[in-house]
Formats: sequence, C-alpha cells, structure tokens
Amino acid sequence: MSAPSASAVTPVRVPVVAWLLAAAAIAAVFVLLQLNGTAFADQIHELTHDGRHAFGVPCH
Repeated sequence: MSAPSASAVTPVRVPVVAWLLAAAAIAAVFVLLQLNGTAFADQIHELTHDGRHAFGVPCH
C-alpha cells in the first residue's frame, strides 16, 4: 500500500457580497441584543420581545 499523498490547501475566495451580508448580520445582532433595546427602543423592543427571551436576553 502506498502512503496517501498530501494535498495542498487552496485558499477560498469569499465574494464581497458575502462579507457585506455577514457585516449586516453582525450589526443586526448587536443592535437587537447588545444594546438591549436602547436604539429604536420601543419599536425594536416590541417587535423582538419574544425572540429576545428565547435567546435568554433580559429586557426588563
């Protein structure tokens, strides 16, 4: 039996759109969870109230 050949690792190019979507998702998570409702307080709090509790984020 011959030894398995080592394959070279090729870098993966990630499209710019994927980076922009990831940045938007991180920003959304920050606004919805970290700020705890202080940005757009009433609107975001009411729209995401149950989801925040599902993630274990206290909001009262």
